Parts: sequence; structure tokens; C-alpha cells
Amino acid sequence: MNTHTVKVFDDEIGRLRGLISQMGGLAEDAIANAMKALQRNDVALAREVRAADKQIDAIEAEVERLAVQIIALRAPMAIDLREVVAALKIAGVVERIGDYAKNIAKRVPMIESEHRIDPISILPAMGRMASEMVHDVLDAFAARDFEAAMLVVESDAALDDFYDSIFRTLVTYMVENPKTISQVAHLLFVAKNLERIGDHATNVAEMVYFAATGTQMADRDRGGIQE
Repeated sequence: MNTHTVKVFDDEIGRLRGLISQMGGLAEDAIANAMKALQRNDVALAREVRAADKQIDAIEAEVERLAVQIIALRAPMAIDLREVVAALKIAGVVERIGDYAKNIAKRVPMIESEHRIDPISILPAMGRMASEMVHDVLDAFAARDFEAAMLVVESDAALDDFYDSIFRTLVTYMVENPKTISQVAHLLFVAKNLERIGDHATNVAEMVYFAATGTQMADRDRGGIQE
């Protein structure tokens, strides 16, 4: 490619990375705000989370358009092609992460405001952990840092352990307080969505690893309570 074409290609790759970063920031905000809405029983904030999901969807569509354009017009090779394909796949995963945050927000109006149960207070910490995984893995993608991606995969075990602990706490609470069955069911749904966000972050980490190295990451041990 001549100098002009190389410059245009570099600009397009930079634009692609920027869009993925923007999606990631919105997804992180969605997770944080969904958990805040849950903790405070803030129905208005929960509605904002649901409405903001459209922004993530719109950026995903832009990533798809740009990635196809780059492949069609620039015919990238080797690591560049892997990065473009990874960005395309990662956009789909981040969109799904946004959906999980939206699903959590949908539960907020369903949880009683006057008789909220104590286990609600432990879920935000799990939400922060999941959000940090999303942040770290997208930083790894931006930096083409496969070692940072591997650290995200390793941290998934801690999130799975957190989920196992919350699952047992909620089930025990429900057994001891049968009147809380409805609330506990919603909170179990929230915890499972957070656990799935962690799984998706590890999937992105595997894509980052492949994009940077050209080899597949070794299979990881999927801990936690299986579906």
C-alpha cells in the first residue's frame, strides 16, 4: 500500500478501536447504573439504563459497517486482519453485555421497595467486579496486550466464586424466609446476569489473545455453578 493508503488504513483502525472503547464505556456505565438503581430502588435510573442501550446498539452497527468496509477496501493481512475481525466479534459481545445490564435494570421495578431484603447489599460488589473485567479486557484490546487479556481470564474464577457465594446466600435466605421468594428470584437473576457478563469478558479476552498472537488461548477451567 502507498503512504496515503497506509495513513487512511491506520486512521480507520484507530476509528475502529475508538468505537469499541466507546461501546465499552457505555456498557460499564450501564452495569454501574443498573446496580445503583437496584440498590436504591431508583426506577427512573433503571429506565435510563434501558433507554441508553440503544446507543450501544447504534455503535455496534457502526463497527460492523466500518469493519466490512476495511476488509473490502483495504484487504488487511495477518495481525491487521485479525484485529478487524476481533473488533467485529467484540462489538457483538459488548452489545450483549449491555443487554445484560438492561435486563438487570428491568428487574428494579419488580422488587418490593418497602420490604427489601438484606442480600441486595452484597450484589453491587459483584457488579463492580464484572464491570472491572469489561474495562480491563477492552483496555487490553486497545493496547493489543495479550498478557493483560490473560489476567482477565484468570480473574473470572473470582467472579464465579462470588456468584457461588451469593447463590448459596440467597437460597438460604429464601428457605429461612419463604415470603421473600419473589425478591430472591429476581436477585438470583441479577447475580446470574453479572456472572454471564464475566463470561463474556473472558470471551473477549480470548479474542484479544488470538488477535495479538495468532494462536488460540488454552482452554480455561469454567468454575462456578453451571447452568
